[in-house]
Amino acid sequence: VCEPNLPPDIIKKSVWIRSGPPAVYQLRPQIETIGNKRRITFGERNPTKINKSILLVGETGAGKSTLINALVNYTMGVKWEDEIWFQIVQGDTEKKLTESQTSDVIVYEIFGFEDETLPFSLTIIDTPGFGNTEGIDHDKFISPKLLDLFKSEDGVHEVHAVGLVMKATDNRMNDKPRYMFDSMMSLFGKDLEKNIVALITHSDGRKPKSPLKALEKAKIKCAKNEKNQPIYFLFNNCQDEERTEEEEFLKQANEISARGMKLFTAFLEKGEPQKLYESVEVLRKRINLTACIENLKQRITTKETKQTELKQIQNALQENEEEMKRNENFIVEIDEVYKDKEPVDGGIWGLVFYQGVVCCTVCEENCHYPGCTMAWKPQHCEVMKDGKCTSCTGKCPATNHVKEKYKFVTKTRKVQKTMKDMKQKYEKNKSESENYLSVLENVENEMKKNTAEKTQLLDESYQHVVRLEQIALKADSAYTIVHLDFLIEEMKKEGDTAKVQKLDEMRRRVDEGTKRAARYMKAMGGKNK
Repeated sequence: VCEPNLPPDIIKKSVWIRSGPPAVYQLRPQIETIGNKRRITFGERNPTKINKSILLVGETGAGKSTLINALVNYTMGVKWEDEIWFQIVQGDTEKKLTESQTSDVIVYEIFGFEDETLPFSLTIIDTPGFGNTEGIDHDKFISPKLLDLFKSEDGVHEVHAVGLVMKATDNRMNDKPRYMFDSMMSLFGKDLEKNIVALITHSDGRKPKSPLKALEKAKIKCAKNEKNQPIYFLFNNCQDEERTEEEEFLKQANEISARGMKLFTAFLEKGEPQKLYESVEVLRKRINLTACIENLKQRITTKETKQTELKQIQNALQENEEEMKRNENFIVEIDEVYKDKEPVDGGIWGLVFYQGVVCCTVCEENCHYPGCTMAWKPQHCEVMKDGKCTSCTGKCPATNHVKEKYKFVTKTRKVQKTMKDMKQKYEKNKSESENYLSVLENVENEMKKNTAEKTQLLDESYQHVVRLEQIALKADSAYTIVHLDFLIEEMKKEGDTAKVQKLDEMRRRVDEGTKRAARYMKAMGGKNK
């Protein structure tokens, strides 16, 4: 049943699934799994041949898997009249056996068929689908998985096309699709705009008005044609369906896909590869911003609680000045601040990579929370730079950090303190140990230090937001604007008018679609907790 120019040993090396027509076979590629990244390779690469890379993103159920299978068959030269179909993406049975199928970044490589249909080999990067049944908790780990792929030595460092996989039949314009678009666009740098195209599945061959309207409403930045309209390609990938019924319909669907494949691969052939340096920085900045904001919230809570403790001590010293000078054992009651460990639920632990919280054991702070997924050890975490943490107060060495299933929380407890206790804690100059004023001055100095550290933390978060605005394809994504209100409110307290004005301008530029995406993200995030 095999076309003459298709190597006959392909069928021998494949697993028969169904007689057909078409006869369906599961290819048996080489599979390499490292953590949450899988490389599935069929054929031997010829280093003298050109390779083109495609990155696919889309909502769960949009048809990425069938599109990948169609791309592979087209590359191999399989035609309708061959009455045969190969699949490289695992079928339903295998998916049930491999739960991580929908949560991994999978790199498919098709070698050895150059000049059959295409003059190049193909690499297809399949990202986890947004809107998975696991919800927002699943989606937020797509960024670190892609970052791991882009920055690793054996990863993917350039792409020729980014395909937004969308259903032609999907005419929804509610919060969830807006969230999907927003999430997908938040992954990339501005330098990828001309490489982004729409891959429309379940097409009847007509102009996909609903998806194009959705792209326009969501203000998606992508490659445009001479009429300044988004570039798109149509597919109806049901080539593996049995032809016992509706054969004429299936043949028409195949013709739509064949035409879409021809046009899309021509776009690939003409296109220049785009390095992923800027997208790597975008992904890093988003991770760092989230970690910075979460750490900032924790530290502000700690510092404000600490300020309350210091104010109590200050008042006690002022109100009982004479008595405490006469009696070092004079007792006052205060709300003392301390750190405690609290278990974190929902961690995913595996043999190589696992979700956990990177904490500083010296500062007793959560440096990467809600969770660091891709790093095996704290020193590999994205918040580490040059062997030191960029997040915790002391910017401590990575060796002072752990990655565990707990987080630090700030608590208070009623304690009784004497003048002697406070001298031991707040006196820095032993020669002044009898001087009552030095204790009060040191308390006031610590209060000023707390305020200064909070200002510095706010500035660090602000700089992350500014940098994202410069390099991100969608700087005002839902992932960013969920932090703006918090930063604006805190900077108003600091009286930093210029930065408040800048952030207010960013918030005013946010369109209604992004606001709806943020609302959806907040609502679903709350359900997932």
